[in-house]
Amino acid sequence: MAFAKAELIKKHRAHEKDSGSTRLQVSLLTERINYLTDHFRAHVKDNHGRRGLLKMVGKRRRLLDYMKRTDLTGYRKLIDELGLRH
Repeated sequence: MAFAKAELIKKHRAHEKDSGSTRLQVSLLTERINYLTDHFRAHVKDNHGRRGLLKMVGKRRRLLDYMKRTDLTGYRKLIDELGLRH
């Protein structure tokens, strides 16, 4: 998972020293959400972890709403790249 995170950062960063832009945060949250979704298929009774997953989904939703308000073309491009439906 650590090497995938570095690759994601390189792929979605806005500039060389970008470590927390909205685009980058959404892409990292999406990767983590996809990983945890697979985890919960195998570990059905992990309710404490599921709460964390729901918090991540809410945070990603808020970030996407912000991005939609401020950078509509970037928002559309990002959801296409990540395969999110809206």
